[in-house]
Amino acid sequence: MRCFVLPFAFLASFANAEDTLPALQPSDVFALQWADRPQLSPDGTRIVYERTFFDAQKDVRRSNLWLIDLAKRTRRPLTTGSTRDSQAEWSPDGTRVAYVALDGERPQIHVRWIDSGAIARITQLTESPQGLAWSPDGELIAFTMHVPAKTEPLAKLPDAPKDATWAEPAKYIDRLQYRFDGAGYLDPGYQQVFVVPAEGGTPRQLTRKERDHDGPPAWLPDGRALIVASNYADDADYDPLERDLYRIALVDGEATRLTTRDGPETQPQLSPDGRHVAYTGFVDRRQGYQNATLSVLNLASGASRELTSTLDTTIDDFRWDGNDALWIAYDARGRGTLGRVTLGGDVERIADDFGGTAMGRPYGGGSLSAARGRVAYTQGDALSAANVALVSRGGKPNRLTDLNAGLLPHRTLGEVDSFTTKSKADGREVESWLVYPPFFDRAKRYPLLLEIHGGPFANYGPRFAPETQLYAAAGYIVLYSNPRGSTSYGAEFANAIHHAYPSQDYDDLMSAVDAAIARGNVDESNLFVTGGSGGGVLTAWTVGHTDRFRAAVVAKPVINWTSFVLTADASAFFSQYWFPGLPWDEPEHYFKRSPLAYVGNVKTPTMVVSGESDYRTPISEAEQYYQALKLRRVDTALLRIPGASHSINARPSQMLTQVLNTIAWFERHRVKPSGD
Repeated sequence: MRCFVLPFAFLASFANAEDTLPALQPSDVFALQWADRPQLSPDGTRIVYERTFFDAQKDVRRSNLWLIDLAKRTRRPLTTGSTRDSQAEWSPDGTRVAYVALDGERPQIHVRWIDSGAIARITQLTESPQGLAWSPDGELIAFTMHVPAKTEPLAKLPDAPKDATWAEPAKYIDRLQYRFDGAGYLDPGYQQVFVVPAEGGTPRQLTRKERDHDGPPAWLPDGRALIVASNYADDADYDPLERDLYRIALVDGEATRLTTRDGPETQPQLSPDGRHVAYTGFVDRRQGYQNATLSVLNLASGASRELTSTLDTTIDDFRWDGNDALWIAYDARGRGTLGRVTLGGDVERIADDFGGTAMGRPYGGGSLSAARGRVAYTQGDALSAANVALVSRGGKPNRLTDLNAGLLPHRTLGEVDSFTTKSKADGREVESWLVYPPFFDRAKRYPLLLEIHGGPFANYGPRFAPETQLYAAAGYIVLYSNPRGSTSYGAEFANAIHHAYPSQDYDDLMSAVDAAIARGNVDESNLFVTGGSGGGVLTAWTVGHTDRFRAAVVAKPVINWTSFVLTADASAFFSQYWFPGLPWDEPEHYFKRSPLAYVGNVKTPTMVVSGESDYRTPISEAEQYYQALKLRRVDTALLRIPGASHSINARPSQMLTQVLNTIAWFERHRVKPSGD
């Protein structure tokens, strides 16, 4: 499949007059850097964070660890290799940092002594470690790791002749979930809990139940046990969200169940005094979206109570602030929010700039850590990727880094403006944003590009996104919205599409388009639409219900809900939470919500994009749509991206492949003013 050649006029749109700073260039993507996982030392005086960047030579994401000394006001690297250093965790006494780095063919756990700079690799693992957690005395490090299951072939072939070259053996699969996006076909096995001496040695496996155990583990103060989340039920594979908290004894791995609620209890964290376990979860009602609230479990009484049910949103991250309160992160109206909640349930809003780690489109993301009344977090906004910020209890946030100081201040970025409109479906308020082209001239009209978010239970917001900035730099006004189904506007707003997706979310989007046009400067003869994943679904739905757009790009879509549910990597989840029944029990419901049902209406030139290794929305979905459009003789093309999973933008060149081919497809179909 050939890529579309960008016309000279398009390339020239990235260049500007000598007196002005240039717009963001496609090659600038490789120069972007952002902070992630800032970790405060136990005494609150130092921060270790991941400084993430793109390796242009290897075309992958990399990260090194950096140290900020708050007292000395210094910043220096802790690691400098070109690998992926991550998962940094301070020892309880603050003298060491454990982290995971690629050492040879596999990631391994390393420990660095802060005073001397000495580094020791303490493991020789055959699988990747996840979720590091120091024991209270600093002697052990707990982690989770995949342990292969013992399997026997169903049938045994005869021995091959000496020096013979036979085909690879068949892979016998008998588990419900046998592949996962980004990981490919799964080796049979389970995520188990291990401990390893902090000075190195042989890791000891604590859990052996053939179930996945979610980390990071949370140590009890006496160091004799730790807490993890798992599902020990016999039919665990068929109940994909269910998780309970278990106490795992260090001496023999004996598991004691601590919670029994129907639904997920995850992310256990012990209060400093060891009396309470904080965790997130909800009572499972089998809805498409459900708020994950923050709860605390009293270990002495076994009783739990919710702290954040009044927020009507999901708690994404949290850390204890002493024994009586917790720092929390959540999305509110498309904005990443940092807050604080007491054990009495009183919520204080601290900042609305949490996030900045979603490097691609303007999604949420981010992380935080806390110590001694301070919280370090990733801070981002519409014109800046994530930096490290610090705020003290009762104070104001202070940004500590400026990782793109050598790039973004030297570019003219598209300004981002927000507005709300009433949906023509039922008057529901819908929030949207416009990204204007750099050097925007209010005397001119520009093509409009509607960019639809995926999920569908997700949200966009005023966050830095290289993809939307590149669209704007190419001369488009970019419109993105949070139609019903989007998160951060409450559970009712999100579940307005429960068993009804797509439906009136389409009306919300068209209302936003009408409102953007009414604001002026939009060339109504040049409207374009694109979106990925859930946004790909809505893009295909859009061109099946209107021909107002000059061209469309449908990225990694679902086209046929029946084939999707039976080939996606999470069939047990999608079939139970997104539909009222299985495909053979509800065939009409599946089909009437499928863009395939409306392909006979499509007149819009439509390109379809998919990663060849996408197991979330398998490429067969894109191929169905491409073939259907071809049979109808609609102007179409199929862009296959080799090696890409559902996260096409995981590699910078693949991000640019999608963005630049999308622009080229639109430029091919754009109506040019006379004389151009």
